[in-house]
Amino acid sequence: MLNRQQYGALIEQRLREELPRLREEFPQHVVQSCYIDNLLPEAEAREINAAFPAKETMMLRKSLRENKYVAAQMNKYTPILEEIIFAFQEPGVVKVVEEITGIQDMIPDTNLYAGGISLMAKDNFLNPHLDNSHDKDRQAYRVLNLLYYVTPDWTHENGGNLELWDEGPKHPQREITSAFNRLALMATHEKSWHSVSKVNVDRSRCCVSNYYFSEKPLEDHEYFHVTSFRGRPEQPVRDMVLQGDVALRQGIRKIFKGGVAKTTHMYVKDESEQTDRPDGK
Repeated sequence: MLNRQQYGALIEQRLREELPRLREEFPQHVVQSCYIDNLLPEAEAREINAAFPAKETMMLRKSLRENKYVAAQMNKYTPILEEIIFAFQEPGVVKVVEEITGIQDMIPDTNLYAGGISLMAKDNFLNPHLDNSHDKDRQAYRVLNLLYYVTPDWTHENGGNLELWDEGPKHPQREITSAFNRLALMATHEKSWHSVSKVNVDRSRCCVSNYYFSEKPLEDHEYFHVTSFRGRPEQPVRDMVLQGDVALRQGIRKIFKGGVAKTTHMYVKDESEQTDRPDGK
């Protein structure tokens, strides 16, 4: 098993190999994005996938908004998963990602606030949404999502693909297939509507995810929003319900800066510490 520094060196090297292409592609859409295949040697990527836990050991998030399994308390799982997650936070990786995206002074999230690992099984989905604009303490802006897909032989027809809604959730989306050993980079801001299509097969689509934050927003003005879900174009009733849900939670956050819920989706390094962080979801 490689450690995070070794994984990080491989990731940095691979990104630098295609840096000119990635840097050119990233700003071409409203939801700025790009992806790279064959991020790690195949054997390493397969080892990471094999280490994923059974979905029953993960937290199920199931509602009108989403249906997926997530985990962030990484010391409960095979060590390789923690190593690959934090490999994306190695200084060399952050530096080359800054060169690709043009976003400077990014801060990796050591708390894995809404990061970590995710698993999507048959019929799981993630509706169009904007990620929470800030970190758990509402001190920094969420500016970049890094998604590393590790399920071998995953095809577009399997579903579970990243959807990017450049013109908003009422207009057609473009897709990035969740292909094996592929890393996708996606900017997060006020217009970064994205989703994951429903998984169509009886398999698990596994993903390692990280967020980077910044003291400055990607937009030219300050803003704040909770995680904001919408219905798909063919879901008008769900869309109305979810818009009402967003308005309610946004209103609560204006009154109570930390909200009233407590998040369990973060890495508590000292498990004796109480999980009493305000949930931005």
